[in-house]
Amino acid sequence: MSLTALSISEETTDKDWKAISTKFEMASPEAVLSWAIEEFSPDVALATGFGAEGCVLVAMLSAIRPLKPGPGPRIFCLDTDLLFPETYALRDQLEARYGVHFERRATSLSLSDQAAQYGERLWEREPDLCCRLRKVEPLREMLKGLRAWVTGIRRDQSPARAGTGLVERDDKFDLIKINPLAAWSAHDVWNYIAKHDVPYNTLHDRGYPSIGCVPCTTPVQLGETSRAGRWRGTGKSECGIHEGG
Repeated sequence: MSLTALSISEETTDKDWKAISTKFEMASPEAVLSWAIEEFSPDVALATGFGAEGCVLVAMLSAIRPLKPGPGPRIFCLDTDLLFPETYALRDQLEARYGVHFERRATSLSLSDQAAQYGERLWEREPDLCCRLRKVEPLREMLKGLRAWVTGIRRDQSPARAGTGLVERDDKFDLIKINPLAAWSAHDVWNYIAKHDVPYNTLHDRGYPSIGCVPCTTPVQLGETSRAGRWRGTGKSECGIHEGG
Protein backbone atom coordinates (compact mmCIF):
# COMPACT_ATOMS: atom_id res chain seq x y z
CA MET A 1 0.00 0.00 0.00
CA SER A 2 1.32 3.43 -0.97
CA LEU A 3 2.12 5.73 1.93
CA THR A 4 0.39 8.57 0.12
CA ALA A 5 -2.78 6.48 0.13
CA LEU A 6 -2.91 6.41 3.92
CA SER A 7 -5.83 8.78 4.35
CA ILE A 8 -7.62 9.64 7.56
CA SER A 9 -10.88 11.13 8.70
CA GLU A 10 -12.62 12.27 11.87
CA GLU A 11 -13.81 8.68 12.29
CA THR A 12 -10.29 7.25 12.41
CA THR A 13 -10.05 5.08 15.53
CA ASP A 14 -7.12 4.13 17.78
CA LYS A 15 -7.07 0.77 15.99
CA ASP A 16 -6.80 2.58 12.65
CA TRP A 17 -3.91 4.70 13.93
CA LYS A 18 -2.06 1.59 15.03
CA ALA A 19 -2.59 0.08 11.59
CA ILE A 20 -1.27 3.23 9.92
CA SER A 21 1.73 3.22 12.25
CA THR A 22 2.44 -0.41 11.42
CA LYS A 23 2.41 0.36 7.69
CA PHE A 24 5.09 2.98 8.29
CA GLU A 25 7.46 0.60 10.10
CA MET A 26 9.45 -0.09 6.94
CA ALA A 27 9.29 3.52 5.70
CA SER A 28 12.01 6.10 6.11
CA PRO A 29 11.61 8.94 8.62
CA GLU A 30 11.53 11.33 5.65
CA ALA A 31 8.53 9.44 4.23
CA VAL A 32 6.70 9.62 7.56
CA LEU A 33 7.48 13.30 7.88
CA SER A 34 6.38 14.06 4.31
CA TRP A 35 3.11 12.21 4.88
CA ALA A 36 2.49 14.11 8.10
CA ILE A 37 3.01 17.48 6.41
CA GLU A 38 0.83 16.59 3.44
CA GLU A 39 -1.92 15.06 5.59
CA PHE A 40 -2.14 17.66 8.35
CA SER A 41 -0.73 20.91 6.96
CA PRO A 42 -1.20 23.69 7.97
CA ASP A 43 -2.40 22.28 11.30
CA VAL A 44 0.80 20.46 12.23
CA ALA A 45 4.01 21.59 13.91
CA LEU A 46 7.38 20.09 14.79
CA ALA A 47 8.44 20.39 18.43
CA THR A 48 12.12 20.43 19.28
CA GLY A 49 14.17 20.80 22.43
CA PHE A 50 17.30 20.92 20.25
CA GLY A 51 18.43 17.40 21.05
CA ALA A 52 20.26 15.44 18.36
CA GLU A 53 16.98 13.95 17.15
CA GLY A 54 15.36 17.35 16.84
CA CYS A 55 18.30 18.62 14.80
CA VAL A 56 17.89 15.67 12.43
CA LEU A 57 14.19 16.37 11.98
CA VAL A 58 14.82 20.06 11.32
CA ALA A 59 17.31 19.06 8.61
CA MET A 60 14.84 16.59 7.10
CA LEU A 61 11.96 19.04 7.27
CA SER A 62 13.94 21.79 5.55
CA ALA A 63 14.37 19.51 2.54
CA ILE A 64 10.66 18.78 2.17
CA ARG A 65 8.83 20.87 -0.39
CA PRO A 66 5.15 21.05 0.61
CA LEU A 67 2.66 20.34 -2.17
CA LYS A 68 0.24 22.88 -0.74
CA PRO A 69 0.96 26.60 -1.22
CA GLY A 70 1.74 28.80 1.76
CA PRO A 71 4.41 29.06 4.44
CA GLY A 72 6.51 26.06 5.39
CA PRO A 73 5.73 23.77 8.32
CA ARG A 74 5.82 25.36 11.75
CA ILE A 75 8.64 24.52 14.15
CA PHE A 76 8.52 25.50 17.80
CA CYS A 77 10.61 25.19 20.92
CA LEU A 78 9.70 25.37 24.60
CA ASP A 79 11.90 27.91 26.34
CA THR A 80 11.93 27.43 30.11
CA ASP A 81 14.34 30.36 30.59
CA LEU A 82 16.68 27.75 32.08
CA LEU A 83 18.28 26.30 28.98
CA PHE A 84 22.03 26.05 28.44
CA PRO A 85 23.80 28.84 26.52
CA GLU A 86 24.93 26.13 24.10
CA THR A 87 21.27 25.33 23.38
CA TYR A 88 20.41 28.91 22.48
CA ALA A 89 23.53 29.09 20.30
CA LEU A 90 22.43 25.92 18.48
CA ARG A 91 18.98 27.41 17.85
CA ASP A 92 20.57 30.37 16.09
CA GLN A 93 22.91 28.10 14.14
CA LEU A 94 20.03 25.93 12.89
CA GLU A 95 18.01 28.97 11.83
CA ALA A 96 20.97 30.30 9.84
CA ARG A 97 21.81 26.93 8.30
CA TYR A 98 18.33 25.82 7.22
CA GLY A 99 16.46 29.10 6.85
CA VAL A 100 13.84 28.08 9.39
CA HIS A 101 12.23 30.02 12.22
CA PHE A 102 11.61 28.55 15.66
CA GLU A 103 8.49 29.80 17.37
CA ARG A 104 9.37 30.41 21.02
CA ARG A 105 6.79 29.13 23.47
CA ALA A 106 7.17 29.87 27.16
CA THR A 107 5.21 30.46 30.33
CA SER A 108 4.28 34.02 31.26
CA LEU A 109 5.50 33.20 34.77
CA SER A 110 8.98 34.67 35.17
CA LEU A 111 11.55 32.84 37.25
CA SER A 112 11.38 35.58 39.89
CA ASP A 113 7.58 35.37 40.04
CA GLN A 114 7.80 31.59 40.26
CA ALA A 115 10.19 31.90 43.18
CA ALA A 116 7.89 34.40 44.91
CA GLN A 117 4.85 32.17 44.44
CA TYR A 118 6.33 28.70 44.95
CA GLY A 119 9.65 29.31 46.67
CA GLU A 120 13.23 29.38 45.44
CA ARG A 121 14.59 26.58 43.25
CA LEU A 122 11.28 24.84 42.73
CA TRP A 123 13.00 22.39 40.35
CA GLU A 124 14.87 20.89 43.30
CA ARG A 125 11.87 20.50 45.62
CA GLU A 126 9.02 19.79 43.19
CA PRO A 127 10.46 19.06 39.75
CA ASP A 128 7.14 17.76 38.41
CA LEU A 129 5.44 21.04 39.25
CA CYS A 130 8.27 23.04 37.75
CA CYS A 131 8.06 21.05 34.51
CA ARG A 132 4.30 21.46 34.40
CA LEU A 133 4.53 25.22 34.81
CA ARG A 134 7.41 25.82 32.43
CA LYS A 135 6.96 23.09 29.80
CA VAL A 136 3.70 21.15 29.86
CA GLU A 137 1.27 24.07 30.11
CA PRO A 138 3.04 26.18 27.45
CA LEU A 139 2.98 23.11 25.20
CA ARG A 140 -0.73 22.64 25.81
CA GLU A 141 -1.35 26.22 24.71
CA MET A 142 0.78 25.74 21.61
CA LEU A 143 -1.03 22.59 20.54
CA LYS A 144 -4.50 24.12 20.78
CA GLY A 145 -5.97 24.30 17.32
CA LEU A 146 -3.46 21.88 15.80
CA ARG A 147 -4.45 18.48 14.45
CA ALA A 148 -1.01 16.90 14.85
CA TRP A 149 2.46 17.45 16.22
CA VAL A 150 5.81 15.89 15.35
CA THR A 151 8.38 14.85 17.96
CA GLY A 152 11.88 13.36 17.97
CA ILE A 153 11.38 10.67 20.61
CA ARG A 154 12.76 7.17 20.05
CA ARG A 155 11.80 3.82 21.52
CA ASP A 156 15.24 2.99 22.87
CA GLN A 157 15.63 6.24 24.84
CA SER A 158 13.89 4.84 27.92
CA PRO A 159 11.53 2.05 29.02
CA ALA A 160 8.69 4.60 29.10
CA ARG A 161 9.16 5.22 25.39
CA ALA A 162 9.58 1.59 24.30
CA GLY A 163 6.02 1.33 22.98
CA THR A 164 6.09 4.54 20.97
CA GLY A 165 4.32 4.34 17.63
CA LEU A 166 5.38 6.15 14.48
CA VAL A 167 1.87 7.56 14.41
CA GLU A 168 -0.38 7.51 17.45
CA ARG A 169 -3.24 9.23 19.17
CA ASP A 170 -2.06 11.62 21.89
CA ASP A 171 -4.89 11.54 24.41
CA LYS A 172 -3.11 13.89 26.79
CA PHE A 173 -3.19 16.78 24.34
CA ASP A 174 -6.06 15.53 22.16
CA LEU A 175 -4.40 15.36 18.75
CA ILE A 176 -2.23 13.08 16.63
CA LYS A 177 1.42 12.56 17.53
CA ILE A 178 3.93 11.63 14.85
CA ASN A 179 7.32 10.22 15.83
CA PRO A 180 9.31 9.67 12.60
CA LEU A 181 12.46 8.53 14.45
CA ALA A 182 10.71 6.12 16.84
CA ALA A 183 12.34 3.04 15.30
CA TRP A 184 15.80 4.60 14.99
CA SER A 185 18.71 3.92 17.32
CA ALA A 186 21.14 6.51 18.65
CA HIS A 187 23.60 5.11 16.12
CA ASP A 188 21.17 5.89 13.29
CA VAL A 189 20.77 9.46 14.55
CA TRP A 190 24.50 10.15 14.76
CA ASN A 191 25.17 8.51 11.41
CA TYR A 192 22.68 10.91 9.84
CA ILE A 193 24.27 13.89 11.60
CA ALA A 194 27.73 12.89 10.38
CA LYS A 195 26.61 12.12 6.82
CA HIS A 196 24.69 15.39 6.40
CA ASP A 197 26.87 17.61 8.59
CA VAL A 198 23.91 18.55 10.79
CA PRO A 199 24.68 21.07 13.57
CA TYR A 200 24.24 19.67 17.07
CA ASN A 201 24.65 20.77 20.67
CA THR A 202 28.32 20.77 21.65
CA LEU A 203 27.31 19.52 25.12
CA HIS A 204 26.89 16.10 23.49
CA ASP A 205 30.65 15.99 23.12
CA ARG A 206 31.08 16.64 26.85
CA GLY A 207 29.08 13.76 28.32
CA TYR A 208 25.52 15.04 27.95
CA PRO A 209 23.54 12.60 25.77
CA SER A 210 20.23 14.12 26.93
CA ILE A 211 20.00 17.86 27.49
CA GLY A 212 17.30 19.84 29.26
CA CYS A 213 17.41 22.69 31.73
CA VAL A 214 20.67 23.72 33.39
CA PRO A 215 19.69 22.87 37.00
CA CYS A 216 18.25 19.48 36.07
CA THR A 217 20.87 18.14 33.65
CA THR A 218 24.19 16.52 34.54
CA PRO A 219 26.73 14.53 32.52
CA VAL A 220 26.20 10.79 32.22
CA GLN A 221 28.79 8.35 33.48
CA LEU A 222 30.03 5.22 31.72
CA GLY A 223 27.42 2.46 31.98
CA GLU A 224 24.50 4.78 32.73
CA THR A 225 21.48 5.17 30.46
CA SER A 226 21.28 8.17 28.16
CA ARG A 227 18.70 9.91 30.36
CA ALA A 228 20.41 9.17 33.70
CA GLY A 229 21.62 12.75 33.88
CA ARG A 230 18.13 14.22 33.80
CA TRP A 231 16.68 15.11 37.24
CA ARG A 232 19.41 13.03 38.83
CA GLY A 233 18.54 11.60 42.23
CA THR A 234 14.82 12.34 42.02
CA GLY A 235 13.51 9.17 40.39
CA LYS A 236 12.07 11.35 37.65
CA SER A 237 12.87 10.53 34.02
CA GLU A 238 10.28 12.45 31.99
CA CYS A 239 9.16 16.08 32.03
CA GLY A 240 5.51 15.14 31.49
CA ILE A 241 5.26 16.02 27.82
CA HIS A 242 5.50 12.43 26.59
CA GLU A 243 3.65 10.80 29.48
CA GLY A 244 -0.02 9.87 29.47
CA GLY A 245 -2.61 12.30 30.76
